[in-house]
Amino acid sequence: MDNSDVLREWFQRVDSNSTGNITAPQLKSAFAVGNLEFPLSIVQQMIRMYDFDRNGTMNFEEFVALNKFLLKVQNAFSSLDRRGLGFLTPDDVYEALVKLGFSLDSPAFYTLCESFDQTKKGMFRLDDFISLCIFVQSASNLFNSFDTSKQGRVSLDFNQFVYCTANCRI
Repeated sequence: MDNSDVLREWFQRVDSNSTGNITAPQLKSAFAVGNLEFPLSIVQQMIRMYDFDRNGTMNFEEFVALNKFLLKVQNAFSSLDRRGLGFLTPDDVYEALVKLGFSLDSPAFYTLCESFDQTKKGMFRLDDFISLCIFVQSASNLFNSFDTSKQGRVSLDFNQFVYCTANCRI
């Protein structure tokens, strides 16, 4: 069985209603079976990131795209969990973000760490790290939609700012 078949089988099990789409609660429950605990808001953000048809659910093709992103994030996590303890330190998180193509200055990075370090002990479990990466990728996607000149800077009017904050909330 190749990876596509495995993903399709997994998707069909999660799609308990056989609609061809999975909802955020269904996806959240499926992650929990794999010992990944995410707030519903994070799972909803995952769906929004890859909901290409904007119907609020995830079809198989969208699920495959999410899976590719999650595998990249998981590989970055695993490569830096050198001690095999199941968590990353903030320095490891920074290195992993760089590997994933994200560059943040110190104030932004430490604010991000404070927001996603659930235990407040400087130890990021895989689900914490995935949540952090989902936020950063979503913020990057949204930023890039306004950075039309690709200069790394945007100017927003108030309405655009409200749109941004509403779309990046978790």
